Amino acid sequence: MSFALGFLPVLFLLCGFPIFIVLIASASVALVFFMQMPMPVLHQTLFGALDSYPLLAVPFFIYAGELMGRGSITTRIVDFVQEGVGPVRGSVGLTTVGTSAIFGAISGVSAASVATIGRAMLPALRKDKYPEPFSAGLITAMGAIDVVIPPSVPMIIYASAAQQSLPKLYAAGVIPGILISLMVAAYVIWFASRHKIGAERKFHWRPFLHATARSAWALGAPVIILGGIYGGIFSPTEAAAVACVYSMFVTCVVFKELRLRDVLEIARTTALFTSQILIIVACASVFGWLLTVNQVPANLIEWINGLAVPHWMLLLTVNILLLAVGCFIDPISAILLLSPLLVPMMQAIGVDAIHFGIIMTVNLAIGLFHPPFGINIFVAQSVLGLDLKTIYRGIIPFLLIYLAALILITYVPWISLGSMRMLMG
Repeated sequence: MSFALGFLPVLFLLCGFPIFIVLIASASVALVFFMQMPMPVLHQTLFGALDSYPLLAVPFFIYAGELMGRGSITTRIVDFVQEGVGPVRGSVGLTTVGTSAIFGAISGVSAASVATIGRAMLPALRKDKYPEPFSAGLITAMGAIDVVIPPSVPMIIYASAAQQSLPKLYAAGVIPGILISLMVAAYVIWFASRHKIGAERKFHWRPFLHATARSAWALGAPVIILGGIYGGIFSPTEAAAVACVYSMFVTCVVFKELRLRDVLEIARTTALFTSQILIIVACASVFGWLLTVNQVPANLIEWINGLAVPHWMLLLTVNILLLAVGCFIDPISAILLLSPLLVPMMQAIGVDAIHFGIIMTVNLAIGLFHPPFGINIFVAQSVLGLDLKTIYRGIIPFLLIYLAALILITYVPWISLGSMRMLMG
């Protein structure tokens, strides 16, 4: 059994197999050769994992984000943020931070944010004479904020895998997301002031009000999604469906930027992306079930307790593990693979499962732009035409900022749990 659940997955990963093949192949070997269970058990577990109401939110949020990401929505948000931060030196860099955070409250897919915000902001950053590595690092790193700020697709997966409340998880992600954005914004201001980038300009109410009016429909999406959830009007899954209808109305009727052909093409892309996510969910559920029935989490907890390791050191070790995993595996796969092991272990030492969900999410968000294999790096390279060496150089300071935020989020539970209590009441 140790061979099937421990050695085989590592071997398959090193051979370059897709993660769902790794999981289903290892589970099949364990079931057939070590547990002598009938194969229908495999099928029942595969399909049973997808029979989950919260998972319906995944395609809805992806579709809504794709719809809102087309056309002039991004430009309108950029204008709104730009006019709001105009008097501050480094306003173009701050606009990139603010736009990424707002877009993160509409979409939940990091790569989409890098491509969409990057196309809008890279020319402006170059025009303001920001160094190319700084621009590349800022765009690539801020794309990861989509994973932390709700609605977040990885949070939906964690809530399903760890059997936790999705509204509570979303609420717990608000302050951490704002904290990271503020820390990056402070660095942008310092960098711009030190290098005398972007001359300060006066704030004018008329352009700001005009930009606010132009972006009102776009800004309405996060208000409807989060306001509806925490106002008790609808569940997160229903909020995702409402977001789809709202996004379609705004892009097709109000702005008249998308035609029926575009809507159907976005639906096709969403279906393809959703299928890639759900096949991993199904295969990981079988693997997680096997770990549970073979008492792997319970044995791990007993082993950890026997070591008498201080809790802060155990949290540090788990963070290092998650950072390492995030460099090579996408967040959804990592959450499904590690949640059955780590969540019981964290709960055994008194770490709230919601708090740990945010810790895991931030860790895996860092993995999205951590060298050498962060997906955001390759999106920036291919979509924006940025040089890989330039991106790697620019990422370093933003990586340190995210790590500092991760330490605070890990060892100050109030940042997550206080956010949850304030929004949930």
